[in-house]
Amino acid sequence: MKKLIIAVVLGAVSLSAAAQDNSISEKQLEARQIAKQFLGSLKPELGKAMKSGGPVFAVGKCHKISPEIAQKLTESTGWNVKRVSLKPRATTANPDNWETSTLKWFNEQAASGKDVTKLEKFEIVKVDGQDTYRYMKAIPTGDICLTCHGTAVPANVTQKLQELYPSDKATGYHKGEIRGAFSFKQPKL
Repeated sequence: MKKLIIAVVLGAVSLSAAAQDNSISEKQLEARQIAKQFLGSLKPELGKAMKSGGPVFAVGKCHKISPEIAQKLTESTGWNVKRVSLKPRATTANPDNWETSTLKWFNEQAASGKDVTKLEKFEIVKVDGQDTYRYMKAIPTGDICLTCHGTAVPANVTQKLQELYPSDKATGYHKGEIRGAFSFKQPKL
C-alpha cells in the first residue's frame, strides 16, 4: 500500500512539473528566443574581434555592435531590448526599479547556489498604467568576459574603456558572477 501511495504522489509531482512547463507563456518563450538571438549575435562577433585585434579592438567592437544588435531586435520583435546591470558600463544599461529588484533577486538566487545560466524572470507589470510584459535573463561572467570586466583589466583596455565609457562601473567581476541581464519589455495589447 505504501508503494502505491508513493507512486501516486510521485506521479502527481511529475504531472505537476509537466503542467508548470506547459504553463510557460508564449511571450516568455518568445523573450527567451530573443535573449538567445542577442547572445548568439554578440558572442561570435566579440570572439572574432578578440582573435583579430585583441581586447582593445573587442571593446570598440562591442561598443559599436551591442547597441546595433539591441536596436535590430527591438525593431524586428516589437520588444524593447537592452542589457542592464547594477554596475553599468554604458549609460543605457542603468536599470529601472523593476530591473534593479530583479538583478538583486538574481544575486540572491546565485548566492543560494542556483545555476546562474538558468536565472530568468517573467512578469506582467504596470508601466505607466499599461499592463506590460517584462522579461530578464541573467548574464553570467565567463572567462572571456574577465579581460574587460574582471579584477585585473590590462591598462590599455582600461584606457579604451574610459574613452568609450567615462562612467564605467562594470569591472571587478569574478567568473560565474552575474554581470547583468538581458531586459525586455513589451506592452500587453
